[in-house]
Amino acid sequence: MKIALVAPNLAGGGAERVTLTLAEEFASRGISVDIVLMRGEGELLAQVPNAVHIIDLHTPRIRQVPFAFGRYLRQVRPDAVIANIWPLTTACIISRAITLSKTRLTVCDHQVISKAYPENGQWHEVLLRRSISALYPLADARVTVSAGVANDLSAFTGMPRSCFDVIFNPIIVRPPVTGAETAVDTVWQGWQGKRIISVGTLKKVKNQALLIRAFAHLVEGLDARLMILGEGSLRGELVTLAHQLKIAHKLILPGFIADPAPFYRSADLFVLSSDSEGFGNVIVEAMACGLPVVSTDCPFGPAELLENGRYGRLVPVGDCGALATALAAALAAESDHEALKRRADEFSPKRAADQHLALLFPPK
Repeated sequence: MKIALVAPNLAGGGAERVTLTLAEEFASRGISVDIVLMRGEGELLAQVPNAVHIIDLHTPRIRQVPFAFGRYLRQVRPDAVIANIWPLTTACIISRAITLSKTRLTVCDHQVISKAYPENGQWHEVLLRRSISALYPLADARVTVSAGVANDLSAFTGMPRSCFDVIFNPIIVRPPVTGAETAVDTVWQGWQGKRIISVGTLKKVKNQALLIRAFAHLVEGLDARLMILGEGSLRGELVTLAHQLKIAHKLILPGFIADPAPFYRSADLFVLSSDSEGFGNVIVEAMACGLPVVSTDCPFGPAELLENGRYGRLVPVGDCGALATALAAALAAESDHEALKRRADEFSPKRAADQHLALLFPPK
């Protein structure tokens, strides 16, 4: 059996990590796995297991994908394809149609589609809605990473909610590596007090500016350090904001880290400050390390992952005061670290792989 996982690239985002995790799980079962990329680039390429093959389509533009991926389908003839992220999902559907391929095809969306492209204007929204409603029914299955994303996609496109299956993202956290603790302490610059961590690309939707402002309120009464792992276009703005708030010496921005697990284990609290999330992989990663979580109650992943506050604190989106108060309360509270780890275990690669295979190859 051969399965192809299709993605734009293997940059360090959540969807890319999920692609890599699924590929590793499938390969561990003796399944032949190709990761097919529009562009063979990204920070996670170095983590691809030897048993998994990388196929670079060399397609910098989405309009090039249908024919390039069509050639792959004709030559390789995989038994199944899991295509990730619009518009790559629709391009793969077109590829299968023009090649008359019998390959089973699942399309998977990781983000809140109705809010994903606010800067692109009305015509882009029309194209987005119509391309999905016209082409997604041609796939064998349509997967979203949370019920909220499925509900949003149904409402946005007019497709019945029953058309979409929910498969939570598989999350894997590597065991501790010898020497990692010392290396991480160096990045913390020797700070031994309260440590707060956040992980995510430095971009508007992640709203790290809100976190920095809330942190500035927190340290008026409690000394702490904030580390934000990730890289992105807003680095300069965030550094400027920290200087304006006179907390730049308490903010650590190490950039992208391929394996953040040692940093989770080194911290006292994890924070997600996003305006929108399709799932929130980093929440599960933090819980898997027994780390307490504070998150904005953004659409749509965090509330599902934290069971509406059972496993972490939820605060209104964009509310700096509420976030600062939640940070202080979480740092002062006792946490059931083992309960957090048990919750994270529910998002295992095995479970996600089983669900994907059941959709791709349903019983006859």
